[in-house]
Amino acid sequence: MPDKIVKQDPPETFAQTLVRHGVELTRDRTVTLQVNTGRLCSLSCRHCHLEAGPGRGETMTRETMDSVIDAARRLPFASIDITGGAPELVPDLEYLLRGVAPLAPRVVVRTNLVSLDERLARLYRELRVVLVASFPALNAGQTSAQRGEGVWEKSIEALKLLNSVGYGVPGEGVELDLVSNPSGAFLPAAQAGSEKRFRAELSRRYGVSFDNLFCFANVPLGRFLAWLEKSGNLEGYREKLAAGFNPCAVAGLMCRSQLSVDWDGALYDCDFHLAAGIPFGGGVANIRELQELPAPGTPIPTAQYCFACTVGSGFT
Repeated sequence: MPDKIVKQDPPETFAQTLVRHGVELTRDRTVTLQVNTGRLCSLSCRHCHLEAGPGRGETMTRETMDSVIDAARRLPFASIDITGGAPELVPDLEYLLRGVAPLAPRVVVRTNLVSLDERLARLYRELRVVLVASFPALNAGQTSAQRGEGVWEKSIEALKLLNSVGYGVPGEGVELDLVSNPSGAFLPAAQAGSEKRFRAELSRRYGVSFDNLFCFANVPLGRFLAWLEKSGNLEGYREKLAAGFNPCAVAGLMCRSQLSVDWDGALYDCDFHLAAGIPFGGGVANIRELQELPAPGTPIPTAQYCFACTVGSGFT
Protein backbone atom coordinates (compact mmCIF):
# COMPACT_ATOMS: atom_id res chain seq x y z
CA MET A 1 0.00 0.00 0.00
CA PRO A 2 1.29 3.54 -0.71
CA ASP A 3 2.62 5.56 2.22
CA LYS A 4 0.39 8.19 3.77
CA ILE A 5 1.32 11.69 2.71
CA VAL A 6 3.50 12.95 5.53
CA LYS A 7 5.32 16.25 5.04
CA GLN A 8 8.95 16.03 6.01
CA ASP A 9 11.47 18.84 6.34
CA PRO A 10 13.72 18.13 4.58
CA PRO A 11 11.83 15.51 2.53
CA GLU A 12 13.20 11.98 2.41
CA THR A 13 15.39 11.42 -0.63
CA PHE A 14 14.70 8.67 -3.13
CA ALA A 15 17.87 6.91 -2.01
CA GLN A 16 16.73 7.07 1.62
CA THR A 17 13.33 5.66 0.64
CA LEU A 18 14.99 2.70 -1.07
CA VAL A 19 17.00 1.99 2.09
CA ARG A 20 13.90 2.26 4.30
CA HIS A 21 12.16 -0.35 2.15
CA GLY A 22 15.23 -2.58 1.99
CA VAL A 23 15.47 -2.20 -1.81
CA GLU A 24 18.60 -1.64 -3.93
CA LEU A 25 18.66 -0.04 -7.38
CA THR A 26 21.26 -1.87 -9.43
CA ARG A 27 21.46 -3.13 -12.98
CA ASP A 28 19.87 -6.35 -14.10
CA ARG A 29 20.72 -7.73 -17.57
CA THR A 30 20.86 -4.86 -20.08
CA VAL A 31 18.70 -5.67 -23.09
CA THR A 32 17.59 -2.31 -24.55
CA LEU A 33 19.47 0.54 -26.19
CA GLN A 34 17.38 3.70 -26.23
CA VAL A 35 18.51 6.18 -28.86
CA ASN A 36 17.59 9.84 -28.45
CA THR A 37 17.92 11.37 -31.91
CA GLY A 38 17.73 14.97 -30.67
CA ARG A 39 15.59 17.75 -29.25
CA LEU A 40 14.03 18.93 -32.52
CA CYS A 41 10.25 18.45 -32.41
CA SER A 42 7.22 19.88 -34.17
CA LEU A 43 5.49 20.34 -30.78
CA SER A 44 6.31 22.05 -27.47
CA CYS A 45 4.35 19.83 -25.07
CA ARG A 46 3.84 21.13 -21.55
CA HIS A 47 4.91 17.85 -19.96
CA CYS A 48 8.12 17.38 -22.03
CA HIS A 49 11.03 16.60 -19.70
CA LEU A 50 13.53 17.33 -22.52
CA GLU A 51 12.07 20.72 -23.49
CA ALA A 52 12.03 19.59 -27.10
CA GLY A 53 10.52 21.92 -29.67
CA PRO A 54 10.70 23.51 -33.13
CA GLY A 55 13.53 25.83 -32.11
CA ARG A 56 15.91 23.13 -30.91
CA GLY A 57 18.86 22.39 -33.20
CA GLU A 58 20.38 19.31 -31.54
CA THR A 59 20.11 16.42 -34.01
CA MET A 60 22.00 13.16 -34.25
CA THR A 61 24.56 13.12 -37.06
CA ARG A 62 25.23 10.20 -39.39
CA GLU A 63 28.61 9.73 -37.66
CA THR A 64 26.92 9.19 -34.28
CA MET A 65 24.34 6.95 -35.96
CA ASP A 66 27.23 4.82 -37.23
CA SER A 67 28.49 4.51 -33.64
CA VAL A 68 25.00 3.39 -32.57
CA ILE A 69 24.80 0.86 -35.40
CA ASP A 70 28.29 -0.46 -34.55
CA ALA A 71 27.26 -0.89 -30.90
CA ALA A 72 24.11 -2.75 -31.94
CA ARG A 73 26.26 -5.00 -34.13
CA ARG A 74 28.78 -5.97 -31.44
CA LEU A 75 26.45 -6.12 -28.40
CA PRO A 76 23.38 -8.37 -27.96
CA PHE A 77 20.60 -5.82 -27.54
CA ALA A 78 17.14 -7.37 -27.73
CA SER A 79 15.54 -3.99 -28.43
CA ILE A 80 16.52 -0.66 -30.02
CA ASP A 81 14.18 2.11 -28.84
CA ILE A 82 14.36 5.32 -30.92
CA THR A 83 13.00 8.52 -29.44
CA GLY A 84 13.44 12.30 -29.55
CA GLY A 85 12.20 15.07 -29.94
CA ALA A 86 10.45 13.82 -33.00
CA PRO A 87 12.55 11.14 -34.73
CA GLU A 88 10.59 11.78 -37.94
CA LEU A 89 12.24 15.21 -38.24
CA VAL A 90 15.77 13.77 -38.25
CA PRO A 91 16.99 13.79 -41.88
CA ASP A 92 18.84 10.45 -41.60
CA LEU A 93 16.20 8.52 -39.65
CA GLU A 94 15.80 5.99 -42.49
CA TYR A 95 19.58 5.42 -42.49
CA LEU A 96 19.51 4.71 -38.76
CA LEU A 97 16.47 2.42 -39.01
CA ARG A 98 17.86 0.39 -41.90
CA GLY A 99 21.14 0.08 -40.00
CA VAL A 100 19.71 -1.26 -36.74
CA ALA A 101 16.67 -3.20 -37.99
CA PRO A 102 18.67 -6.36 -38.91
CA LEU A 103 20.61 -6.23 -35.62
CA ALA A 104 17.90 -6.45 -32.95
CA PRO A 105 14.71 -8.52 -32.70
CA ARG A 106 12.65 -5.47 -31.75
CA VAL A 107 13.02 -1.88 -33.01
CA VAL A 108 10.75 0.77 -31.50
CA VAL A 109 10.07 4.33 -32.68
CA ARG A 110 8.35 6.79 -30.35
CA THR A 111 6.26 9.11 -32.48
CA ASN A 112 4.32 12.28 -31.69
CA LEU A 113 1.97 11.30 -34.58
CA VAL A 114 1.84 14.82 -36.07
CA SER A 115 5.27 14.52 -37.71
CA LEU A 116 4.32 11.27 -39.41
CA ASP A 117 3.55 10.92 -43.12
CA GLU A 118 2.57 8.06 -45.44
CA ARG A 119 6.16 7.44 -46.62
CA LEU A 120 7.37 6.94 -43.07
CA ALA A 121 4.34 4.84 -42.15
CA ARG A 122 5.15 2.47 -45.02
CA LEU A 123 8.86 2.45 -44.09
CA TYR A 124 7.95 1.50 -40.52
CA ARG A 125 5.69 -1.23 -41.87
CA GLU A 126 8.41 -2.56 -44.19
CA LEU A 127 10.91 -2.77 -41.30
CA ARG A 128 8.25 -4.03 -38.86
CA VAL A 129 9.04 -1.25 -36.43
CA VAL A 130 6.97 -1.12 -33.23
CA LEU A 131 5.34 2.31 -32.84
CA VAL A 132 4.70 3.97 -29.48
CA ALA A 133 2.57 7.06 -30.00
CA SER A 134 1.84 9.97 -27.67
CA PHE A 135 -1.93 10.20 -27.25
CA PRO A 136 -2.72 11.74 -23.87
CA ALA A 137 -6.50 11.96 -23.78
CA LEU A 138 -9.80 11.17 -25.46
CA ASN A 139 -10.82 14.77 -26.02
CA ALA A 140 -9.46 17.70 -27.97
CA GLY A 141 -9.48 20.09 -25.01
CA GLN A 142 -7.10 18.10 -22.81
CA THR A 143 -4.89 17.28 -25.78
CA SER A 144 -4.65 20.93 -26.82
CA ALA A 145 -3.82 21.99 -23.27
CA GLN A 146 -0.88 19.62 -23.17
CA ARG A 147 0.32 19.50 -26.77
CA GLY A 148 -1.05 22.51 -28.67
CA GLU A 149 -3.99 23.57 -30.84
CA GLY A 150 -4.84 21.28 -33.75
CA VAL A 151 -2.83 18.33 -32.42
CA TRP A 152 -5.92 16.28 -31.63
CA GLU A 153 -7.24 16.34 -35.19
CA LYS A 154 -3.82 15.58 -36.68
CA SER A 155 -3.33 12.71 -34.25
CA ILE A 156 -6.63 11.08 -35.20
CA GLU A 157 -5.74 11.33 -38.89
CA ALA A 158 -2.30 9.81 -38.19
CA LEU A 159 -3.87 6.89 -36.31
CA LYS A 160 -6.21 6.29 -39.27
CA LEU A 161 -3.19 6.33 -41.60
CA LEU A 162 -1.35 3.81 -39.42
CA ASN A 163 -4.41 1.55 -39.29
CA SER A 164 -4.62 1.76 -43.10
CA VAL A 165 -1.14 0.24 -43.44
CA GLY A 166 -1.84 -2.43 -40.83
CA TYR A 167 -0.65 -0.90 -37.55
CA GLY A 168 -2.83 -1.83 -34.59
CA VAL A 169 -4.96 -4.11 -36.74
CA PRO A 170 -5.35 -7.69 -35.45
CA GLY A 171 -3.52 -10.23 -37.59
CA GLU A 172 -1.27 -7.71 -39.40
CA GLY A 173 1.72 -8.27 -37.07
CA VAL A 174 2.75 -4.63 -36.66
CA GLU A 175 2.30 -3.18 -33.18
CA LEU A 176 0.87 0.22 -32.35
CA ASP A 177 0.87 1.29 -28.69
CA LEU A 178 -0.44 4.54 -27.23
CA VAL A 179 0.91 6.52 -24.27
CA SER A 180 -1.29 8.69 -22.09
CA ASN A 181 0.18 11.27 -19.69
CA PRO A 182 -1.92 13.45 -17.34
CA SER A 183 -2.41 17.04 -18.47
CA GLY A 184 -1.77 18.50 -15.00
CA ALA A 185 -0.22 17.94 -11.57
CA PHE A 186 -1.97 14.67 -10.87
CA LEU A 187 -1.29 10.98 -11.29
CA PRO A 188 -2.60 8.85 -14.19
CA ALA A 189 -5.75 6.78 -13.93
CA ALA A 190 -5.49 3.00 -13.60
CA GLN A 191 -4.07 1.60 -16.82
CA ALA A 192 -6.42 -1.36 -17.39
CA GLY A 193 -9.57 0.75 -17.11
CA SER A 194 -8.14 3.53 -19.27
CA GLU A 195 -7.12 1.12 -22.00
CA LYS A 196 -10.64 -0.33 -22.13
CA ARG A 197 -12.13 3.16 -22.36
CA PHE A 198 -9.66 4.38 -25.03
CA ARG A 199 -10.25 1.24 -27.12
CA ALA A 200 -14.04 1.55 -27.00
CA GLU A 201 -14.17 5.30 -27.67
CA LEU A 202 -11.61 5.39 -30.49
CA SER A 203 -13.32 2.49 -32.21
CA ARG A 204 -16.83 3.92 -31.83
CA ARG A 205 -16.05 7.51 -32.79
CA TYR A 206 -13.28 7.10 -35.38
CA GLY A 207 -12.94 3.42 -36.27
CA VAL A 208 -9.39 3.49 -34.88
CA SER A 209 -7.72 0.46 -33.25
CA PHE A 210 -4.45 -0.04 -31.36
CA ASP A 211 -2.66 -2.77 -29.41
CA ASN A 212 -1.80 -1.43 -25.94
CA LEU A 213 -2.23 1.73 -23.88
CA PHE A 214 0.40 2.76 -21.30
CA CYS A 215 -0.41 5.37 -18.64
CA PHE A 216 2.62 7.13 -17.18
CA ALA A 217 3.13 9.86 -14.60
CA ASN A 218 4.87 13.03 -15.76
CA VAL A 219 8.42 13.49 -14.52
CA PRO A 220 9.25 16.81 -12.79
CA LEU A 221 12.01 17.81 -15.18
CA GLY A 222 12.37 20.25 -18.06
CA ARG A 223 9.25 22.05 -19.26
CA PHE A 224 6.97 20.16 -16.85
CA LEU A 225 9.14 21.20 -13.89
CA ALA A 226 8.98 24.82 -15.05
CA TRP A 227 5.17 24.61 -15.28
CA LEU A 228 4.92 23.03 -11.80
CA GLU A 229 7.03 25.85 -10.35
CA LYS A 230 5.10 28.59 -12.15
CA SER A 231 1.70 27.18 -11.20
CA GLY A 232 2.62 26.56 -7.55
CA ASN A 233 2.11 22.81 -7.88
CA LEU A 234 5.69 21.57 -7.43
CA GLU A 235 5.68 20.71 -3.73
CA GLY A 236 2.26 19.03 -3.84
CA TYR A 237 3.14 17.01 -6.93
CA ARG A 238 6.41 15.81 -5.43
CA GLU A 239 4.53 14.76 -2.28
CA LYS A 240 2.07 12.73 -4.38
CA LEU A 241 4.91 10.95 -6.17
CA ALA A 242 6.75 10.16 -2.93
CA ALA A 243 3.59 9.00 -1.16
CA GLY A 244 2.80 6.63 -4.03
CA PHE A 245 6.18 4.90 -3.91
CA ASN A 246 5.72 1.23 -4.73
CA PRO A 247 8.78 -0.88 -3.83
CA CYS A 248 7.51 -3.66 -6.11
CA ALA A 249 7.93 -1.32 -9.12
CA VAL A 250 11.71 -1.04 -8.63
CA ALA A 251 12.41 -4.48 -10.11
CA GLY A 252 10.90 -3.47 -13.46
CA LEU A 253 12.39 0.01 -13.87
CA MET A 254 13.77 0.75 -17.32
CA CYS A 255 17.11 1.94 -15.91
CA ARG A 256 17.83 -1.63 -14.77
CA SER A 257 17.72 -3.06 -18.30
CA GLN A 258 18.37 -0.08 -20.59
CA LEU A 259 21.11 2.24 -21.74
CA SER A 260 20.22 5.65 -23.18
CA VAL A 261 22.40 7.31 -25.77
CA ASP A 262 21.94 10.99 -26.51
CA TRP A 263 22.07 12.71 -29.91
CA ASP A 264 25.81 13.38 -29.40
CA GLY A 265 26.66 9.80 -28.33
CA ALA A 266 26.79 10.43 -24.57
CA LEU A 267 25.56 7.54 -22.40
CA TYR A 268 23.03 7.61 -19.55
CA ASP A 269 21.17 5.04 -17.46
CA CYS A 270 17.76 6.31 -18.61
CA ASP A 271 16.06 9.07 -20.58
CA PHE A 272 15.41 11.09 -17.40
CA HIS A 273 19.01 11.03 -16.26
CA LEU A 274 19.82 12.06 -19.83
CA ALA A 275 17.53 15.08 -19.43
CA ALA A 276 19.07 15.94 -16.06
CA GLY A 277 22.67 15.38 -17.21
CA ILE A 278 23.47 12.57 -14.74
CA PRO A 279 25.93 10.37 -16.66
CA PHE A 280 25.84 6.58 -17.00
CA GLY A 281 26.80 4.93 -13.72
CA GLY A 282 28.86 2.26 -15.42
CA GLY A 283 31.74 4.61 -16.14
CA VAL A 284 31.69 4.74 -19.97
CA ALA A 285 31.05 8.19 -21.41
CA ASN A 286 30.21 7.61 -25.08
CA ILE A 287 28.55 4.91 -27.16
CA ARG A 288 31.63 4.54 -29.37
CA GLU A 289 33.62 3.46 -26.26
CA LEU A 290 31.12 0.84 -25.12
CA GLN A 291 32.77 -2.55 -25.60
CA GLU A 292 30.58 -4.67 -23.30
CA LEU A 293 27.26 -4.38 -21.54
CA PRO A 294 27.30 -3.29 -17.88
CA ALA A 295 27.45 -6.18 -15.44
CA PRO A 296 24.36 -7.02 -13.39
CA GLY A 297 24.75 -5.42 -9.99
CA THR A 298 26.28 -2.18 -11.30
CA PRO A 299 24.90 0.68 -9.12
CA ILE A 300 22.53 3.18 -10.77
CA PRO A 301 22.53 6.87 -9.70
CA THR A 302 19.28 8.18 -8.23
CA ALA A 303 17.54 11.55 -7.99
CA GLN A 304 14.31 12.89 -6.49
CA TYR A 305 12.45 12.63 -9.81
CA CYS A 306 12.97 8.83 -9.66
CA PHE A 307 9.79 8.80 -7.54
CA ALA A 308 7.88 9.38 -10.81
CA CYS A 309 9.06 5.97 -12.04
CA THR A 310 8.08 4.11 -8.86
CA VAL A 311 4.64 5.56 -8.20
CA GLY A 312 1.77 3.10 -8.54
CA SER A 313 2.47 0.52 -11.23
CA GLY A 314 5.75 2.23 -12.14
CA PHE A 315 7.30 3.56 -15.33
CA THR A 316 9.06 0.75 -17.13
